[in-house]
Amino acid sequence: MSQANLERLKLEANRATDAFLAEWPADADDGLYAPIHYLMSLGGKRLRAVLALAASEAEGQPLEKALPAALAVELFHNFTLMHDDIMDEAPLRRGQETVHQRWGSNAAILSGDAMFTLASMALTGLNASALPKALHLFNQTALEVCIGQQADMAFELREDVTLDEYWNMIRLKTSVLVAASLALGARAAGASEDRIQLWYRLGEQLGLAFQMQDDLLDAFGTAATGKQMGGDILSDKKTYLRIHTWERASAVQREELERWNGKGHDHKSKVTAVKAIMVELGSDSAARHRMEECVDAAVACMDALELQGTHREWFEFVAGLVTTRQS
Repeated sequence: MSQANLERLKLEANRATDAFLAEWPADADDGLYAPIHYLMSLGGKRLRAVLALAASEAEGQPLEKALPAALAVELFHNFTLMHDDIMDEAPLRRGQETVHQRWGSNAAILSGDAMFTLASMALTGLNASALPKALHLFNQTALEVCIGQQADMAFELREDVTLDEYWNMIRLKTSVLVAASLALGARAAGASEDRIQLWYRLGEQLGLAFQMQDDLLDAFGTAATGKQMGGDILSDKKTYLRIHTWERASAVQREELERWNGKGHDHKSKVTAVKAIMVELGSDSAARHRMEECVDAAVACMDALELQGTHREWFEFVAGLVTTRQS
């Protein structure tokens, strides 16, 4: 039942997205809208859009009320992916060429900017009473995502990043958009301010858990993720796994980790060696434990919201899905 509901909400999100983007068609020679249509056609979970719709239904309102919010958060999310791939020099997204690989970085930057604008335009479809505070949250979230991304880039130049710093960075870069998705859906449904804050907190914890699973999948997942396996390790990215490993490493282990820093190594050998140290120091187990703590906090929010019946069942299903997904 829960999986069927997920597919139903995803279908509604996809229909709304297709109808919205049809207003900006692209032909083969177009360099602005074609990358947007291409990226959206690659699929994806549509998790943020689905959450906005689900929050509206859980508040006793039809999902149609939250469609503008669902469109806005999904388009914004994909805009960040388009630009993130440029900054990360990522070759693949969902198993296919990234936009900058196919059209070039300049086109990807401009298309991403257009995508952000379309997200803002989509949100204006909310009812007039909900729109002012919804716009404020959307813009605040967009700024926080940028702050988180900047912190992530700054971490590349530091070897002293702490786990607390990393945690706040992923809260901003990843979690606040998941939180805003639920809060915007609830606001579209006319929920009280107290309930909107609980929905936000629920999404925040789910988003943190989601990012922890992302870190784990990058290092310990399979090719089913559609991304370059071990990409974070190859780029020396400061993830929870890497920071936890560094903080607990002996002098000998730190020397080994430093030896693998930078480019010029055989990819498979580097990933294998660094992962071995991570496992030896229990960093993978620590990451899974932190993820489970976030899920427990999300469940506490469900209790406070007094979610019952199929709504409670569905959000518990989503919490489980976040921590067991393989892509």
